[in-house]
Amino acid sequence: MAKPSLPQGTRDFAAATVYRRNFILDTIRSVFVLYGFEPLETPAMENLETLMGKYGEEGDKLIFKILNNGLNDPKNIDKANDGFAKLLEGKNTASLTERALKYDLTIPFARFVAMNANTLTMPYKRYQMQQVWRADRPQKGRYREFTQCDADVVGSTSLINEVELCGIYHRSFVQLGLHNYELKINSRKSYTNNKSIDIKNCIGIRIQKTEKRIFSRKYFCNT
Repeated sequence: MAKPSLPQGTRDFAAATVYRRNFILDTIRSVFVLYGFEPLETPAMENLETLMGKYGEEGDKLIFKILNNGLNDPKNIDKANDGFAKLLEGKNTASLTERALKYDLTIPFARFVAMNANTLTMPYKRYQMQQVWRADRPQKGRYREFTQCDADVVGSTSLINEVELCGIYHRSFVQLGLHNYELKINSRKSYTNNKSIDIKNCIGIRIQKTEKRIFSRKYFCNT
């Protein structure tokens, strides 16, 4: 009899770990809600055409594709053989697979917004905490199944959104006991002299030049 084992790149979580994970996720979730973000959950799988071409050539290779049902049905043998032949050529075909496990939370979120744009109130602020899957090579700190935690705003280009996200990071870190941290923001828009949106007042600021003479901002918190 084979010894029980897990698929590579996956993990079990015993009670003690689940309690710790839930504490972290519940803390972050409470901050999202405080800032007016709504929860969203999307299916574990998406149509393959929704995911392909969104992550670049290397990213597409890491998508877990799901074989269609009924490939062993005699009436589908020819289609299955054709699909496997194209697969060996590095091509995808709907005769073999039409669905895949979601690679991240961003593309499913974009698909949801596109499908529900007429009913969503803009700007739409959503947070999402769900499992994602990647056909990556398992190694220390890298798994094939893991949890992502996203917060996004659509329907607005205001820099107020960036300030709110800074506030979310700050409150989440502090509530989790991370009092000394460095937050780097890679956005040239934050360098504008917009007096109504001064991110310096959000946390505290130091401006540093990089070797390429491109300004980057670092936000420090000591509480």
